[in-house]
Amino acid sequence: MTYEPREIERKWQDRWEDGGRYHAEPDPDEDATFVTVPYPYPSGGMHIGHARTYTVPDVYARYRRLQGDNVLFPIAWHVTGTPIVGAVNRLQKREEEQMSVLRDTYDVPESELEQLETPMGFARYFIENHYKQNMKSLGLSIDWRREFTTNDERYSKFITWQYETLRDHGRLEKGLHPVKYCTDEENPVTTHDLLEGEEAEFQEYTLVKFRHGDTVVPMATLRPETVRGVTNAYIDPDADYVEAEVDGETWLVSDEAAEKLVLQQRDVQIRDRFTGEALVGERVTNPVTGEDVLVLPASFVDADNATGVVMSVPAHSPDDWMALQEAKADDERMREYGIDPAEVDEIQPKAIIDVDAYDDPFPARAAVEEHGIESGDDPGLEDATQEVYNREFHAGELKEMYDEYAGAVVEDVRDELAEHFRASGDFDSMYEFSEEVVCRCGGDVEVAKQDTWFLTYSDDDWKELAHDAISELEARPDSAGDQLDHTVDWLNEWPCIRNFGLGTNLPWDDDFVIEPLSDSTVYMSYYTIAHRLQDVPPEEMDREFFDTLFYGEDAVDDPDETALDLREEWDYWYPVDQRVSGNDLISNHLTFYLFHHTDLFEEAKWPEGITVMGMVLLEGDAMSSSKGHVVLPTEAIEEYGADTVRFVLLNSAEPWQDVDWRDDEVGTTQDQLARFYERAQDVIESAEGVEDREDVELKRIDRWLLSKLQSTIRDATDAMDEFQTRAASQEAFYHFEEHLTWYRKRTELDRDGARWTLREVLRTRLRLLAPIVPFLANELHEQLTGEPVGQDDWPTADTEFESERVEVEEQLVESLTDDIREVIDVTDTDPDQITVYTPAPWKQTVYETVRETGTDVGAVMGNVMQHESLREKGDAVNDLVQDLVADVRERSDDELAALDEVDEREVYENAAGFLARQFDASVDVVPETETDAERASRAVPFRPAIELE
Repeated sequence: MTYEPREIERKWQDRWEDGGRYHAEPDPDEDATFVTVPYPYPSGGMHIGHARTYTVPDVYARYRRLQGDNVLFPIAWHVTGTPIVGAVNRLQKREEEQMSVLRDTYDVPESELEQLETPMGFARYFIENHYKQNMKSLGLSIDWRREFTTNDERYSKFITWQYETLRDHGRLEKGLHPVKYCTDEENPVTTHDLLEGEEAEFQEYTLVKFRHGDTVVPMATLRPETVRGVTNAYIDPDADYVEAEVDGETWLVSDEAAEKLVLQQRDVQIRDRFTGEALVGERVTNPVTGEDVLVLPASFVDADNATGVVMSVPAHSPDDWMALQEAKADDERMREYGIDPAEVDEIQPKAIIDVDAYDDPFPARAAVEEHGIESGDDPGLEDATQEVYNREFHAGELKEMYDEYAGAVVEDVRDELAEHFRASGDFDSMYEFSEEVVCRCGGDVEVAKQDTWFLTYSDDDWKELAHDAISELEARPDSAGDQLDHTVDWLNEWPCIRNFGLGTNLPWDDDFVIEPLSDSTVYMSYYTIAHRLQDVPPEEMDREFFDTLFYGEDAVDDPDETALDLREEWDYWYPVDQRVSGNDLISNHLTFYLFHHTDLFEEAKWPEGITVMGMVLLEGDAMSSSKGHVVLPTEAIEEYGADTVRFVLLNSAEPWQDVDWRDDEVGTTQDQLARFYERAQDVIESAEGVEDREDVELKRIDRWLLSKLQSTIRDATDAMDEFQTRAASQEAFYHFEEHLTWYRKRTELDRDGARWTLREVLRTRLRLLAPIVPFLANELHEQLTGEPVGQDDWPTADTEFESERVEVEEQLVESLTDDIREVIDVTDTDPDQITVYTPAPWKQTVYETVRETGTDVGAVMGNVMQHESLREKGDAVNDLVQDLVADVRERSDDELAALDEVDEREVYENAAGFLARQFDASVDVVPETETDAERASRAVPFRPAIELE
């Protein structure tokens, strides 16, 4: 029977959906397992990376059901915020890139574009036509009754309760705070709203207030301690600059900097506009040293970064060192701007920090020479600059010109030093990003200071609770726990509102909407009762309703009976047993998730497990919807089948590792599943009439395969318990196929014992594979047994069939087969006769002595030489001891114990017929003592000698 994956998959998909197979209801007689995954944000279609995200938790959900658990695996739709609004705006404008993504990447028909021109129309299109359709096609075992969107009225009531409670607990404060701000939308944004710069961090620059007459020329630096080493400054002569009143002072900054200062709540009034050339050749005064330094022209200055004017410290910055050398060499350019080259030549570096790592008083010069830097364009310059920065920060000592700070290590006094100069009026500050940041709407994102409500993740007591939650958490891989702890340590206040977008209004101020990462922290609790809340009028879902639901009847004066009833279901399912999420969400969502659970719920309801996942690459590169470099699950499923897609995503790497989707490998996997299906058909057909174990006689080779099967069950179970989907699928599929290949060579398959064995193996493997390839496994299991794979159907190892001795005996046969084949290959012969020589009894005596004595060669020799007959053999005994000690060291205790019971000669004699068939030759097993053949002397215990004729 030919494997038709889509025909099989559609049949089972319909059966599961029509029968409500994965509708989860509380059952006090069954253990509850609650598995969740971040709900999708449908601002575009689903690609193959998303398919992996949602399939991994499905595997675990299916596995726990097979273990007998009552499993809840729900999903919902995250529409909060502005990404969908921005996507709609770009669609309405018919932006070329957006239209290409919709038409070419996600195949949106022209006739349906109009229905996407509202935010929820856009979201619903991708929910129904991409996410939901693909999730069902992939066979995800989701309880679809519980789905919701995050702008549903009832869900908003839940978020309102959450934020009122957090405020009452002192976890929310209001004040000026730096935020990511889209200049096009004029609205704060968060990571989920960004097209570029998702990892960008706020950097607080120190502004050193150089002066040009009565005008302040602020220069930004991340190294305020280097102010005494400034020798000159740079400005872009062609960029636009302004003179402006900034908080009552006259400042000269770039046009872009003036706009940023406005966003950062500075009072800015523009007085004049000009290009940077106006300051070139002028001198500005260092506010700390009182020295005048020359301003030089430089095209490398980015007017869009900080203030657009840069101070130069060539002794301690390889960047500045190279820039100064190139300025000194460019007399023509200096004269072009009216600068006397002699003035530039007079500029000399000033050493201000001692660093033991460099013999040169100028660390920048030493680093440039060490890295072989020859120009300011050398890519190695960035590494050299960072190296000097790190060494000076951690080990550099300030020189004597720093007065009371002289001799101090930079790391210990930087902040204090900066604050000292700030208090004297010499320093100021502004925020900037560590890299360019772009909103999904296409607008530039800048750092703005806003009077905003923020979550106080910086509170020490809250951090301590979060660390406690992590310490009790089962995190996979192990490094995820460390990453979570690290995030908790550095995380500060988090602005939790925005000016507009989809979502829940801030309960006490309707002018603001709670932002996406802040409203998606404890929604897992909402899943437990989402389907039943549809019968509750929204107006009844007030603070007391949710207090009763989550805190019990004693939490309020007049508890709501419906809420108390719902509480039973919440209490049954909670806490979350496994949260499966992306590694990139550790630095925000997953950490927020822990923070909020520790504040809102008692410790018994804190999350119990988190598994983080790697990326899915496409032919070695990161996927990009905007570039059309994606694989759509719809297309992959139709071409290869859902089970193939699942198997590739789950078997190629463990969940926390990256997967590389390659079409040729996917096609190969489809072929392997097809071969599995076709061989299973042969087993199913031949297994008729041998269902009962009592009716068949099993040979040793049958027991060997059944023993291997028990090991496979144990290994696959251990792997699944640890979320190692690759290890589990490798054991159940590929590794066992190797055993089957050997088994088919070793026995007559039409025996009843072989037919029963193959039936039992197939039945067990199908249950092991059911979480990975559920359609194929259920189809074949039903054909084989009359029933699909059911709850509590995960196999357990049967000790009746476990035999280390049988496995060791068969290993000897397999090793002998390999050795014979190797001799044939090396000698390039086609033998008619193969003789296998087993070792003489004295060699067995030596082996037994090694087993009794251990692997200390000296001790073994001491015992061996107690035998007079062995002493006569001299060097031969010594060589054999060395050989056998090495062999024993390589074997496990169980294997050695099994070998003690093995009759080696009998094993080979029983295998002689098999060996004869394999090599089309006569095979004799001859003891070393019964022949004069020279080669026989080479036989050692469990490694017979081989002679070909």
